[in-house]
Amino acid sequence: MHQSEIQPEVRKLIADGTVVPAHPLALHSDRTLDTQHQRALTRYYIDAGSGGLAVGVHATQFAIREVGLYRPVLELAAETAAHWTRRPLALVAGLAGPTRQAVAEARTARGIGYHAGLLSLAAMKSAGEDEIVEHCTAVAREIPLVGFYLQPAVGGVALSANFWRRFAEIDNVIAIKIAPFNRYRTLDVLRGVAAAKALDRITLYTGNDDHILLDLTLPFDLRDAGVTTRVHIKGGLLGHWSVWTAAAIRQFERCKAARGKESLPADLLALDARVTDCNSAFFDVAHDFHGCIAGCHEVLRRQGLMQGIWCLDPHEGLSPGQIEEIDRVCNEHADLSDDDFVAANLHKWLA
Repeated sequence: MHQSEIQPEVRKLIADGTVVPAHPLALHSDRTLDTQHQRALTRYYIDAGSGGLAVGVHATQFAIREVGLYRPVLELAAETAAHWTRRPLALVAGLAGPTRQAVAEARTARGIGYHAGLLSLAAMKSAGEDEIVEHCTAVAREIPLVGFYLQPAVGGVALSANFWRRFAEIDNVIAIKIAPFNRYRTLDVLRGVAAAKALDRITLYTGNDDHILLDLTLPFDLRDAGVTTRVHIKGGLLGHWSVWTAAAIRQFERCKAARGKESLPADLLALDARVTDCNSAFFDVAHDFHGCIAGCHEVLRRQGLMQGIWCLDPHEGLSPGQIEEIDRVCNEHADLSDDDFVAANLHKWLA
């Protein structure tokens, strides 16, 4: 499947930049799939106004592949979305593993109706950049790709600007999620895409949960041979946006409206620090992100969108002191939540 085969309205949605929450995994206490709450989450993201869904990604737990849930979870999200809304929605499937596995997952996702694959390179840690480029090229033959620069703290691989140039030269790449949680490495992606002369074809999405609003608002000036190119990150594909999503979309629209203006509102720029403070608790920064999935589950549990915070790995949960940090940010930043929106609609999402 080539990107030219994506429905025009979905291609435009991705190209313009949109809000794509990373879809969590709802489980029963016995760690089997809770289809009722899984559907409710999909409906919640759609009604909140999300432009897409990312399923089978880190927030969905990579271990779904080990317990036979990869296809069922992707199918459930796609089917729920198709029955819940008629508006365009970009479906992005997480792709992982060595080349044979990633290609097989791309074929599965394509067959279900997903428009693109978010390609994790965590399995390629021991590979050189030539081998990684070959891997990406092979997967891109099956489905349009969203590149993924994942931070090393949760399994990512450090990659050069030259790698991102070569990656951006792959014709079937439509977007890149930039999530190294590092300013220098973020610039490496931008420089690489610019060097490949692919800025018109590839849309940049932030995955930097520690810098969301500033990534979406501030321009990036790149210099090459004395020529300045101004670049914008247009959308976000974020685990942080799996919670308080309706509020996040309002923030995104504020960033989009301010982008490109000669002056930017100080209140909007300052809001970035408050969003980052919330993320520090949800993602368990104090313990190197050990509780990042369970932390988001806890926020959703409090709203009734999940029954519990269970993860597939029984050893994965909240870290010591994390619940107190979540209490703190929920109290201090209550105006950034969407509790009222969820309370008003939860009954229909669970129906």
